[in-house]
Amino acid sequence: MSFDDFGVERRFHEAWDAIRIARPVSFSLFTFGETELPYYLVCHPQSEGATVKITEGEIKVTRPMLITPDNMDAEFRNFFESQEEHEMVQFLMKRTVIPQLKFDNTSHSSDIRSDSVEEAVALLNRKLDAEEQERVAVLTAPPELAGIALLRYALERVIESQPHNVQELRERGFLP
Repeated sequence: MSFDDFGVERRFHEAWDAIRIARPVSFSLFTFGETELPYYLVCHPQSEGATVKITEGEIKVTRPMLITPDNMDAEFRNFFESQEEHEMVQFLMKRTVIPQLKFDNTSHSSDIRSDSVEEAVALLNRKLDAEEQERVAVLTAPPELAGIALLRYALERVIESQPHNVQELRERGFLP
């Protein structure tokens, strides 16, 4: 590990800690095929007096039905805009084992408006509770870390789904 890696690691931890999953969800990803992860992302205002940016979207996590050498690496689509985000993802992926997954993000601006992150989260929580939406997460992050926030949400769902997925593989006779 070079000294440059320590700077990337420090920046990665700072970025990871700046992100909050304000409304977590608790469902497992499908063991095979595609799972949809709907979300709202509330980005902190970029300047004093500015409104927060709220994005509504969905991450599709796809597991291949058949594992081949061509689909061994994780793939991320429509997540990252900056080189710094890309470097942080490279740092993370070198230290984890998330093979065979494809992550595809689609998003658009939300109609919900707010002056503060806390108010936006409260509005979204009330809206989702009224609609009985238990599968929609609410994330908060600085605007420059939007892609990392989505990555964190998706990876946490993958990690938390692993015990369920392994159990399903056992039940289907793929594992002892």
